[in-house]
Amino acid sequence: MSNAPRLNRQLCFAMYSASRAATKAYRPLLDDLGLTYPQYLVMLVLWEEQPRSVRELGEELGLDSGTLSPLLKRLESLGLVDRRRAAGDERRVEVFLTDEGTALSARAAAIPQRLADAAGLPPAELDQLRETLSRLTAALHDLH
Repeated sequence: MSNAPRLNRQLCFAMYSASRAATKAYRPLLDDLGLTYPQYLVMLVLWEEQPRSVRELGEELGLDSGTLSPLLKRLESLGLVDRRRAAGDERRVEVFLTDEGTALSARAAAIPQRLADAAGLPPAELDQLRETLSRLTAALHDLH
């Protein structure tokens, strides 16, 4: 059994564990905003630039329409976004922030720093980790 894979040596398990721990750390901060983690990710994209088409949101977040549509419907019911058919192409649905959705960004502004502080790693190390994970993600996507 000495050649058997060891759980604590598996990159996939380290990433899985880190992801679960990060999502758990976000939960109380996002509860204060009334958002789930996936909803927060959608809002982050829209705070950067809006409107965004549903397709663009899905591509940026790596979500299919079956996952994204209920997220957007919930954000709309919370009064944070509006979905509208594009004037020039009725097949295209664009997502806009409402005034309430825009205002929520100010309440969310401290979240990234609070998570960075909780991680206890120097900013340069966190930046390097993010870059490494981005390269890993891109390489694994290229396998398909």
